[in-house]
Amino acid sequence: MSESLQRRLVRQASASYRPAGPWAWHFARGKLARDPVFAALLRPGLLPATGRYLDLGCGQGLLASWLRAAAALHAGHDWPAEQPAPPRISAYHGLDMQATAIRHARQALADCDFPTRLDLGDLRDFALPDADVITLFDVLHYLPGTAQESLLQRIRDSLPPDGRLLLRVGDGAAGLPHHLSRVVDSLVVRLQGGTWPRLHCRPATAWLGLLGELGFRVEPFPMAGAGFANVLLRARPI
Repeated sequence: MSESLQRRLVRQASASYRPAGPWAWHFARGKLARDPVFAALLRPGLLPATGRYLDLGCGQGLLASWLRAAAALHAGHDWPAEQPAPPRISAYHGLDMQATAIRHARQALADCDFPTRLDLGDLRDFALPDADVITLFDVLHYLPGTAQESLLQRIRDSLPPDGRLLLRVGDGAAGLPHHLSRVVDSLVVRLQGGTWPRLHCRPATAWLGLLGELGFRVEPFPMAGAGFANVLLRARPI
């Protein structure tokens, strides 16, 4: 993706957060500009052309705002010819434990042109609705090991045969970069009003092995930038 397109996307996607206040807007703008996962979402073939999204640990709903901005630029013909068409959201359901984040998401996504639902709750006992794409970005390490496995099994059981789980996890074997990412994740939780979390991490090879044992076919996608030991994984039911 070109730098010019990324700047336009960041500007449009973050503008939705201005009604939620300066903190929500600055956080959205900084995260969308610096986190490589958002550019990765526009890779050809990573996501279906359209689908229902379940965003677990959605935070401020940045995923929905980013893909909405991409769809708007594409529809308005402000889209480079060499860049494939972006994936579109047909319905979006977000869940997060942080009340402040959910409040900001509701304000930013209030005028979406697709059905949007944002719930405050714990994903460990959340009844998973029907979805074509389930996302878990930097979330699993907040859960103890048995809860991680239980959630992933429930996701596997809920996805349709052509469904996709897209998750980003830390590589617990990566040394200093991994420790840095843990500190950043913990600070974000504190700044959003949560308590200092206890993190439960695994090496990347262990994540791949666990997903395979639970009945997923997994494809890793490298992510450049940010300096952290994070791995983007696409998992599909076998």
